[in-house]
Amino acid sequence: MNLAAPKSAKQARPLAILNARLLDPATKRDEPGGLLIQDGLIVEVGAQVQAHRLSDDFERIDAGGHCLAPGLIDMRVQLREPGEEHKETIATASAAAAAGGVTSMVCLPNTDPVIDTVAGVEFIARRARETRLSKIYCYGAVTKGLAGKDLVEIGLLSESGALAFTDGLAAVADARVMSRALNYARCFGALIIQHPEEPRLAEGGVMNAGELSTRLGLPGIPRQAEVMMIERDLHLLEMAGGGRYHVAHVSTAIAVEAIRQARRRGLSLTCDTAPPYFALNENEVGDYRTFAKLSPPLRSEDDRRAIAAAVADGTIDCIASDHAPHDQESKRVPFAQAGAGVIGLETLLPISLELHHRDGLTLLDLLTRLTLAPATLLGLPQGRLAKGAPADLLLFDLQRAYKLDAAKFRSKSKNSAFDGRPVEGCVLRTIVDGRTVFAAEA
Repeated sequence: MNLAAPKSAKQARPLAILNARLLDPATKRDEPGGLLIQDGLIVEVGAQVQAHRLSDDFERIDAGGHCLAPGLIDMRVQLREPGEEHKETIATASAAAAAGGVTSMVCLPNTDPVIDTVAGVEFIARRARETRLSKIYCYGAVTKGLAGKDLVEIGLLSESGALAFTDGLAAVADARVMSRALNYARCFGALIIQHPEEPRLAEGGVMNAGELSTRLGLPGIPRQAEVMMIERDLHLLEMAGGGRYHVAHVSTAIAVEAIRQARRRGLSLTCDTAPPYFALNENEVGDYRTFAKLSPPLRSEDDRRAIAAAVADGTIDCIASDHAPHDQESKRVPFAQAGAGVIGLETLLPISLELHHRDGLTLLDLLTRLTLAPATLLGLPQGRLAKGAPADLLLFDLQRAYKLDAAKFRSKSKNSAFDGRPVEGCVLRTIVDGRTVFAAEA
């Protein structure tokens, strides 16, 4: 059968990606083949897509046997626009995302002004259309101004395009407010995302509490601050009779165990983590290295191992970059005064691939955490290689070895915790709606 392109004078030239290793977490497909794109959608995928079957209408890309997968969906990004454009802008974050193989990203509402109104949601949507690189979505705040008191109009913001609701870097600390949020969100099928940290217990802390923080003379944040907030919220979830609840950037073994136990009791909840929590530990702080200051903080080696294991066994559903750009003035200061967070859009793939190369996690399971799982959680049609799905794709070289160089990153800020780290796996091409938005230099 000749795979001829659909005829239309108005359509852009269709695209064929040939000689690829197809990786689709949704169908567990891992096989050689190709993929056809028309009008921004996948129209054919599989071993039957071969060069000799194509009409001359098709533009062709030879994948060279490299991996072709759904584009990464990063469900936790700080864009800094509006309000802190000196750290990052939607344009620079989009360029970084494209270079990192991220075809969709969701930004936190902790901008200035806070995304707690329809106008804030519409601003992000408008700027995303203007940038036309990676797709950009946003969360709405849970409480007005992220102040932890009065709830936003969850139903109205959901209708306007907010994918879920979170107070970003701040936990919803008041139990009554959180209980009301879970009940209110349940009426609309909305997802509540919690930053898991009991604020009074963590107050003043700047790194993981333990022997190292004591030796460095830095106030610590105990591991219990994370699990206490999670366990409180699980009780509130039971009180609400269910709902949609998600724990962000899990960092401790005790939190992982609490999540496992809750699921055994029949509670429905999801969670994510970020690459620093399975690739680094508290020793990175070393000689007061501010690029290793995160929120939640880097934990012990035992915790790091537990997070990696939880990603592997599926306890942790998603991996997000937790991209938090800071300028030099925010990091080149004493550790206690430094801003918390690191950039991650351009290191999300290679650092996550360490779980495959070093720990033996299958590629399909890893890609599930990076694509299908966040897409399903957030109700997006992306994250799969299927007919009719958006042609948001990532072509990557699984084996290429190199060292990460933060100076070459496209992000406006360079506060990477992985600068100089040897890695395997690099992005060759990023495609959004059938358009190439990034292609690596030959």
